[in-house]
Order: sequence, then structure tokens, then C-alpha cells
Amino acid sequence: MTAAVTAAVTAGVTAVVDDVTTLTSKLIEFLESNEAPDGLFAEDVFLDYSSPLWRQQAATAADAIALRRAGHPSKGEVSRARVDVTTTGFVMEVEEIWHEAGDHWYARELLRADVRDGRIAELSVYCTGDWNSARVAQHAKMVPLVRP
Repeated sequence: MTAAVTAAVTAGVTAVVDDVTTLTSKLIEFLESNEAPDGLFAEDVFLDYSSPLWRQQAATAADAIALRRAGHPSKGEVSRARVDVTTTGFVMEVEEIWHEAGDHWYARELLRADVRDGRIAELSVYCTGDWNSARVAQHAKMVPLVRP
């Protein structure tokens, strides 16, 4: 590779990493607050959400936000997150916890995002489903995990 090509590739990778750093922080803020920070989603974002029993989609930022709020009306906390940068955006694994309807809830999700012009343009979400405190306790009793 020539020095010019190497410099261009490095600049492109740096730009993607900068976008990913900003967007993953904004995405976590959204997951915790149900309020989408400015610049998180492209107006024409495509969301493809899969849970254990349903698959739902949205084709606008407003509809994607509404879909999230309908499924998780309460505010919560992202207790664990891991991000891997891809050539088109990122993959993020999260664990969420929240309190709703008098119970504590937990879910694990894998999110794959494509970024365009510094915003999430496509987002696929794969969710374990929401586990209430009884399900979390049952799992802890029956399944020893090597890593929590």
C-alpha cells in the first residue's frame, strides 16, 4: 500500500471509530432514558427488531423510537456493554436492567448498526426477551454460568 492509500484508510477508520464512540454513547443514553439524543438516528433509519416471539420493523426515526418506548416504557440502566467496530458501523452487546410493574427486569440484546453521515441508518436488534425477577432467579438456580 502506498503512503497515500494508508493515510486515507487510516483517516477513514479513525472517522468510523469517532462516529461509533459518539453513537454508542448516545445509543446507551437512549436505552436508559427512552429519549433519543439529537443525531442518533437518520430520519429514514430502518429498525429490524427480533424478540423470542415477534419480529417488528420501523422505517423512520420516530417509529423506531415509538417501538422502543412501547416495549420498554420504563427508564433503566445498561449494566454491561461491549462494542466492536465494523467497516460499516458497529455491533454492540448490552445487558439492560429496569424496574417496572413492581418487579425488576433483565434483558440481553445484540445490536448491529450501519452508520451513514454520522447517524445510525440501519439497526438490527436481537433480544433474549424480558426476564422478570422470578425468571432471573430460576435461571441462576438451574444454570451455572462460567462468566456472568
